[in-house]
Amino acid sequence: MKVSQNKVVLFHYALINSEGEVLDGSANGEPLPYLHGHKNIVPGLESAMNGRSAGDKFQVKVSPDQGYGLRDEAKVQIVDKASFEGFGDLHEGMVCQMEGEKGELELVCITKIDSDEVTVDGNHPFAGIELCFDVEVVDVREATEEELSAGRIEP
Repeated sequence: MKVSQNKVVLFHYALINSEGEVLDGSANGEPLPYLHGHKNIVPGLESAMNGRSAGDKFQVKVSPDQGYGLRDEAKVQIVDKASFEGFGDLHEGMVCQMEGEKGELELVCITKIDSDEVTVDGNHPFAGIELCFDVEVVDVREATEEELSAGRIEP
């Protein structure tokens, strides 16, 4: 069976940056499942999956605009440290949720802590980076009605 719209795909991957460092992957775990055609993985990788079959191994380079997006410096903000009261042990690299301008929750990463200010970055950690995915398709199957109605694979 080939990867196409509404198929469930299970795959192993290594996400590698331009310096050859493995940033993420599934090599020591279970294959990652996703529902194809529902924007559940980055667009460049989903496009490269089209027409593949179980057992296929390939590499694909994904530009930032087809990956995690371009960096947006407007998503880097300096926040009063008092806003983090009750967060416990604040440290650089910590990921937390903050309320955005429109009241929506956003994930941000703390990048700098001063005596009275905290710098947070709402960009995805891989934004602005060309990525190389080393992929092995493990299985392709029909989606269940539940998976189709949810638009994704439930964990």
